Amino acid sequence: MAALSSPLIAPSVLSADFSRMADEVAAVEKAGADWLHLDVMDGHFVPNLSMGTQLVSALRPHSRLPFDVHLMVAPVDSYIAAFAKAGADHIHIHVEAGPHTHRSLQHVRDHGVKAGLAICPATPPEAVEEVLDLVDMILVMTVNPGFGGQKFLTSQLRKIRTLREMADATGRDIRIGVDGGITPETATLATQAGADVLIAGTSVYGQEDYARAINALRTGGASRPA
Repeated sequence: MAALSSPLIAPSVLSADFSRMADEVAAVEKAGADWLHLDVMDGHFVPNLSMGTQLVSALRPHSRLPFDVHLMVAPVDSYIAAFAKAGADHIHIHVEAGPHTHRSLQHVRDHGVKAGLAICPATPPEAVEEVLDLVDMILVMTVNPGFGGQKFLTSQLRKIRTLREMADATGRDIRIGVDGGITPETATLATQAGADVLIAGTSVYGQEDYARAINALRTGGASRPA
C-alpha cells in the first residue's frame, strides 16, 4: 500500500456533546474530518455503555462522511446486520469478542460493509494473521477500550509496525487505524509506525476550534515514511 501524505482523521462522537449531536457531527464534517467514528459499547465486553443503532440511523441524514462503527460488543454477530442497515460504512469487530472471527468478518462483508478488525493492547498481532484476506482495516487499540481520554500506550507502536508489515505483504489495500490517546504528538508516533487512520475524541471534540484540532492531528501525523 502506498504511503499517505497525511493520515485520515476520524473524530469519535463519544467525546461530542450528546445534547446537540447532529450539530456536532456537521461541525466536524465542515472542519475537514475524513470519517466519523462511532463507538458502540455494551457494558459487558467493555465496562461502559454508549450508543446503539437508533443514534447511528438518526445521525446518518446529517452527514455525508463515511460512518466508521466500532462494535465493542460480545457476542457481536447478531448486531452486524442492524448497524449495516442503520448506515455504517465500515464495521469493526473485535478479535477478542468471539471464537469465530472469520465467520464474523464474512458476515460484515455479506452486508456490503467494509470489514475492520479491532485488537486490544494485550492481544498479539499474530491473532489477525489468518483473516487478513477478509479485512479492509485493522484498528489497533492504543488504550484499553471502554473510556475516552486515556493516555496513549507506547507499547503498541511495535504492534502497529508488525501489522503494517503483515498488511503490506498481502498486496491488499489494508488500512491501519489507531484508537486511543491520539494527540498531535502521538499521531506522529503512530503514523511513523505505519498507521494511516487516526481516531480522535477529546483531541477534536475537547477543543474550541475543530478545524484547527483536525489540522494539528493531520500535520502531526504527516511524517509517515514512504
